[in-house]
Amino acid sequence: MQRLIFHVDVNSAFLSWEAAKRVREGEQDIRLIPAAIGGDRDKRTGVILAKSIPAKKCGVTTGEPVAMALRKCPDLFLAKPDFRLYERNSRAFMDICRKYAPAVEKYSIDECFLDMTGTEKLYGDPVELARRIKDEIRDTLGFTVNVGVANNKLLAKMASDFEKPDKVHTLFDGEVQAKLWPLRTGELFTVGPATARKLEQAGITTIGALAKASLLSIQALLGQKMGRQVWEYANGRDESSVLTEAEEAKGYSISTTTEEDVVTAEQAYKILLALADSVAARMRSEGAKAYGVSVTIRGNDFKNRSHQKKLTEPTDITNEIYKLCRSLFDELWDKRTPLRLLGIGLLNVTKEECAQQSMFCDEGKDRARKLDRVVDDIRGRFGADTIMRGSVMSSGANVGKKYKAHMENKREG
Repeated sequence: MQRLIFHVDVNSAFLSWEAAKRVREGEQDIRLIPAAIGGDRDKRTGVILAKSIPAKKCGVTTGEPVAMALRKCPDLFLAKPDFRLYERNSRAFMDICRKYAPAVEKYSIDECFLDMTGTEKLYGDPVELARRIKDEIRDTLGFTVNVGVANNKLLAKMASDFEKPDKVHTLFDGEVQAKLWPLRTGELFTVGPATARKLEQAGITTIGALAKASLLSIQALLGQKMGRQVWEYANGRDESSVLTEAEEAKGYSISTTTEEDVVTAEQAYKILLALADSVAARMRSEGAKAYGVSVTIRGNDFKNRSHQKKLTEPTDITNEIYKLCRSLFDELWDKRTPLRLLGIGLLNVTKEECAQQSMFCDEGKDRARKLDRVVDDIRGRFGADTIMRGSVMSSGANVGKKYKAHMENKREG
């Protein structure tokens, strides 16, 4: 049986989700005006995380400083990030996908894969089904998605990135030469700017040229592992499965892929604090505590490294988790390799009330726990942007500039 895979990707997720919320509240649709997510307009600090099409026409780009964006577009409307809102919308659109798909894999906060293999007898034409899912998300939740339809995950992801917004595109095995091969090598999934430059310097400027080159020559240029991967991808090959999540959480994790290299510990600390704040709040919302903490980093050499620490008592305190993560990071990073990904894991979680307690009351922990409860309550009622940790708020461009426009925040089975 031939595989059938969908990739569902939210169009300009952060901005779309903020816009949909404002429309429901009777406010202006910020997708129709020059608007962006990120930073502080009054202080002119931070960076642009997402932008509307009218803002793009003004020259505003994702990742640029707010001050620069405001010089290009003085009337730019700015909204602060609200990760609680993003998580709610992420769950909502994936719940719709789960109505139709036997298996759904959350790839990031704003995209997922659906394994639709064998469903043609149930639903009929897969392209019409993709349109049905796309339209239900738009009509029910108020924001748009693109859906890529293909025979494997790679091609489905590439297809969903074709013309936007609110579109369905196919990239089946028989369409690879016509639709994929004419694209520049830098448009192939996993091929970053540095890799694209190496290929172009070798005279390989299109995905088709990469596919037709010998595997040995590509491996000599890019290395054994990376060379094989991009060569296989250029030929449209990908055997990876759609992985579903277990129902019962044994842990929680969050990670962010950075658009630019993290090269100082201070940059990393601020990102770690933002990650700890988000994942700890998620764990607390489900009444859990963790007996372990882990930190993962990925350098620009594409190698993952991680450290973890077991605790004698479980914790759900944001500041305690952050301090542990900072210590693990200091042990882990060589201070030379630029970083492209940082992640935090909360391990061996428990919901038992009778967790081991210290003989002596720790007033500092009690105060920290009360502070976390107050912060969670305020964010739950008024939105995540109503209150921020001081170090995150003061970080300005140092945190935001390094963020890709999504973070992956998930429960782990």
